[in-house]
Amino acid sequence: MQADLRFALDTIEHQHPDLGHSVTTAKLEQEGERVRRQLDHPMDQAEAWATLAQINPVLADGHLFIGLPDWRGQGAEAVRQGTGFFPFEVRLDDSGYPVIAAALGGVATPLAGRRILRIDGRDARAVARSLLARTHGDTPAFRNALLAQRWWLFFSKLYGTPTTYDLELSGLGKQHHVAAGHALPAILQRDTDFDRLFACRVDADGSAQLAVASFVWEDKERFLRFSHDCFARMKTAATDRLVIDVSANGGGNDDMWKDGILRYIATRPYKQGSTYLKRERTGAVTAGTIETPTQPVPDEPLHFAGKVTVLIGPLTYSSAVLFSNVVRDYGFGTLAGTGGAARTRQSGGVQSVKLPNTGLVLSYPRFVLDPPSGARNPTYLQPGTHTQ
Repeated sequence: MQADLRFALDTIEHQHPDLGHSVTTAKLEQEGERVRRQLDHPMDQAEAWATLAQINPVLADGHLFIGLPDWRGQGAEAVRQGTGFFPFEVRLDDSGYPVIAAALGGVATPLAGRRILRIDGRDARAVARSLLARTHGDTPAFRNALLAQRWWLFFSKLYGTPTTYDLELSGLGKQHHVAAGHALPAILQRDTDFDRLFACRVDADGSAQLAVASFVWEDKERFLRFSHDCFARMKTAATDRLVIDVSANGGGNDDMWKDGILRYIATRPYKQGSTYLKRERTGAVTAGTIETPTQPVPDEPLHFAGKVTVLIGPLTYSSAVLFSNVVRDYGFGTLAGTGGAARTRQSGGVQSVKLPNTGLVLSYPRFVLDPPSGARNPTYLQPGTHTQ
């Protein structure tokens, strides 16, 4: 396992195009040494992840981390085989407590909104801190939001999968003995359900909302038909205000938003970024500039000329940040919502390699891309108007 740690550190230091984007080599090595001292006994994969993943917050990049292999597939299979997970979907409040959002899988529960104070005798804030100490992402805000989606998974790797949980909650009737949840977790349901990822609502008051929770869908043509239909409905309704919700969008493929959204709102040529650093397959790092713009579709009959607002949130990431950068920098719309979670200068071109002894997966980027304006201030994506 120490060999896996050294392999991961060496890969990061030799393959990242610009490690200083998120962490210094000295800080990485310091954290690596702290983790190495804990690798002093045999471990199964879950314990190895719980140990090695402690470098993730230090890496401070959602594209740079030690992760679990095929956690979505393995999680779904565990549910099919009868494994129970933590019984609630949660969010983290400003004090660091997990708060019940729904039953596992997203079904409503009368306990929604209650703080979890203790879990099987453990202080729930301490549990949250221990899970956050293994969570990847640019900022604490990003990591809090990501952990909320994957609480069931990370909790199981650190604390196991008991059949029941003794919970102490805020409010009346504090003590609760709750059976493990056997529903498919909400994030796994969402990511395989088109109608959970994508939604269009056109209202009679001239407003519309286009919710796009991912820029990944295997059948791209289905997404393009969906977005075409949405803009056609807006045209028919004479919509003049559109909110595009990417607040839960972790990214995907740029052509999804180029062909499915900007086709209808772009008013001039645009580039998805400006200057970049890229690690070539030869090992060399090249610096360059995106030279060729994407042209708007001439005479698009469904062009939307009204007010566009893009709603961002702590989970807006990767290609969704590039989309937001383009909308802001070219004046195609205004950003609203919650910012401060993801860098406007985004890493990308993610590569993954299996750690040979533990079977864990190291993910790392091949490039770092500046926004179209070239500006690096503000560092993090924020609500506001265009800068170019």
